[in-house]
This record gives sequence, C-alpha cells and structure tokens, in this order.
Amino acid sequence: MAGPRGERGGSVTAKQDVTPTYEGRPYARPDEELVDQGLQFDIGTLLSRRGVLVAGAGAAALGLAACTNGGGSATGSETTSAAAGDLTEIPQETAGPYPGDGSNGPDVLAESGVVRSDIRSSFGGSTTTAEGVRMGIELTLYDMANDNARFEGAAVYLWHCDRGGGYSMYSEGVENENYLRGVQVADADGVVAFTSVFPACYAGRWPHIHFEVYPDVDAITDSANAIATSQIALPQDVCEAVYAEEGYEQSVENLAQVSLETDGIFSDDGGESQLATVTGDVAGGYAISLAVGVDTGTEAAAGGVSGGGGPGGTPPGGGSSG
Repeated sequence: MAGPRGERGGSVTAKQDVTPTYEGRPYARPDEELVDQGLQFDIGTLLSRRGVLVAGAGAAALGLAACTNGGGSATGSETTSAAAGDLTEIPQETAGPYPGDGSNGPDVLAESGVVRSDIRSSFGGSTTTAEGVRMGIELTLYDMANDNARFEGAAVYLWHCDRGGGYSMYSEGVENENYLRGVQVADADGVVAFTSVFPACYAGRWPHIHFEVYPDVDAITDSANAIATSQIALPQDVCEAVYAEEGYEQSVENLAQVSLETDGIFSDDGGESQLATVTGDVAGGYAISLAVGVDTGTEAAAGGVSGGGGPGGTPPGGGSSG
C-alpha cells in the first residue's frame, strides 16, 4: 500500500506544475491524493518497504495472541513444525459467488488499499468497521513443489462474511462496503497474518473463511493467477462460545442445523486438513492458525461443492454461497 492506512500527503514541490512524489516515486495520478494512486502504485511501494510491512503484520499477530490465554504466538514453532510434518495439499474449493476478485462482479483487488493486515474496516469511500469478536488469522504457506519450503513472497487474498452473515460488496445493505477483505504477502517463514472479526454461521454452511493464494503480489491483479483457492473451517466449540455473544443470535440456530459431516464443502473429509487451530477466548479475542500446503505442480482450478450439503448456504441478503 502507498503508506500506512489513512496516510495522506507526500513530498510535493513548491511549483504546482511539478509532479508530486512519495518516497522518491512520482505519483501515478498527479491530480489525486496519495491514497488514490491505484493498486500498481501500491504494489511498487509495498515491494520497496516489504520488510517493514511484514514485520508490522507479525507484530500485530503476536500482540493479539498475547491477549489470549496462551499468551504465545498464534501458532508457535512446535505447532507449525508438527503441521508441516503431516502436510497435505490444501483442498481446492469454490470461491463462492461473493469473491470480490473480479471473477463475479466487484473487484476489490484492483483497489488501492487492499494490501493490509487489519481488515475489520472498509477503505476508500467508506470507513465502516465490522463488529464482532476479535480474531487474528495466521496462515503458514508451504511450497510443496519445492520440498515443502516456506513459501516466501506468495500473496494471500482472504475474505469472509460479517457478524450478520453478509458479504461486503454483495449482500443487501453492505454493497458499498469492502470490509473483511484484504491481501498480505508471506514473510521469510511463509507466514501471513490478518486481524479480523469472527464470522457468522449462515443457513446451510459451516462457519468458514475463504482465501486465494497467488505466486506473488504482482499476480493479484488477475484472479486467474491464483494457484490455490480454499476455505478454513472453524472448530465447533469455539463457534458455540462466540455465538453466545450479542449480535450472533441467528448463528446459534444455523449452527445447530449443520455439521462438518453434512456441510457441502467440508463433508468429504470433515474438514480434516482445513480445520483451524484456535487459542484464546471471547473476552481477549481468538487467534486461529492453519498450515497451508500449496502444490504449484497441480491444476489450480477451484473445486466445486461436494458432499450432502447441497449447493451451499444462503447468507442474508444474498443467494446460494459456497
């Protein structure tokens, strides 16, 4: 991104006819503000400041985990190593009808500001913040075509529904929002980290989080470049604890009517390789983690809905969703 979220200005020379610059780089759109320079300008800035951004994302994840009962990082080296030892390729799943990646209508990946770790608020034309129980998300990416090496430099686009079950950019009432969507780039340990809120359970689907993996940050400008598309399943006991909180009332009933074994996405194996490890509590927030094996040697086409759950659930204000 072109600078810390909300940062404006830049180095502008005294003469009005001279193109303004930011960190020595000329504005792509001289008549617009820094935050409106476009995704390609953001990517250039991201690459030049990548070490700082990655360190900031890691610090945010550690800060959230410190608030939980465990007090450690979201995964911890022992958990990550154990997961890598039993590593399997992450199942290819449907992105659903609300990806926001340009493959079905709106394209948040073309917007300046999408590369961010805290995805709770909308950016650009809105600053609305999604409410709910705080949740840190940490994914560790492994390059299975390269002896399970940590997948440094891979980019992850992650999104999920809000506390009411709606998807920003699509669902009724939040069409003009883009919260709970964002991109992060894997650090030297293959880790990406996001700060979000716990998603709802809407009718017909087990609580889940969507994500796409791209080979690098330049590739996110086209959804066809994704090398993996999958979903994260959330543990039942954690969901039950969260859904007892105010604002999640409808999720209680919806969760009682579905299981990992009947869900249209996770039913083939009960979400075995997609079920997140979770620490924390409602008061301090949760930290979820998952090891993600990506095999660039296999076809990257997203899988369809499988199992006995039908064609997906129905989020409020929207149609069928995977």
